[in-house]
Amino acid sequence: MRDLILKMSISIDGFVGGPDGGIKWVFDSDQEATAWTVETVWNASLHIMGSRTFHDMAAYWPTSTEVFAPPMNQIPKVVFSRQGPAILKAVNTTAALRHARANAGAGHSAELQPGGESWAEAYVAIGDLAEEVAKLKAQEGKPIIAHGGASFARSLVARGLVDQYDLRVHPVALGKGLPVFSGLAMPRPLKLMSSKAFPAGSVAQIYRPA
Repeated sequence: MRDLILKMSISIDGFVGGPDGGIKWVFDSDQEATAWTVETVWNASLHIMGSRTFHDMAAYWPTSTEVFAPPMNQIPKVVFSRQGPAILKAVNTTAALRHARANAGAGHSAELQPGGESWAEAYVAIGDLAEEVAKLKAQEGKPIIAHGGASFARSLVARGLVDQYDLRVHPVALGKGLPVFSGLAMPRPLKLMSSKAFPAGSVAQIYRPA
């Protein structure tokens, strides 16, 4: 059995994105926090995400030379989408290479990076969310990491499918934005497993259901 870990950056007032989905506030130059995130992402045997996040990541990571690119490219992916396999038609190396050329010198290569082709080979889950997640959890291996977006993460939380929350809490209050813990039928108690503060002010908080 594999655990499902929801890994997200979150503001101190509980939002994972601004009202327009903006996440500029999650980026900093904190090397310790970056190292923690890279280690966390490598500790996965599968990445899962919603269709919007998949679309954005598939156009970005295949040519990225950032430290997060190897685990994002080389670990298998599952995308949850009502479009079915048609969603993969929009994933192609041409789009990734266009993005790379437009961002030359900004953490991108003109060539596909190892594993970059895996985005076009992602498994597309079209069934009931809980049933699909149960099938994925039943397989052997390291944990499954869910990346979002907000509505996908909210669905995982609401249906009690998350075994662990890896939350990097950033020192910013947004006031309004995209929540992941809204719409719960009742309070959801959590147990703090570990906490690690980083030099730039963010804190990694690991929780499991109590």
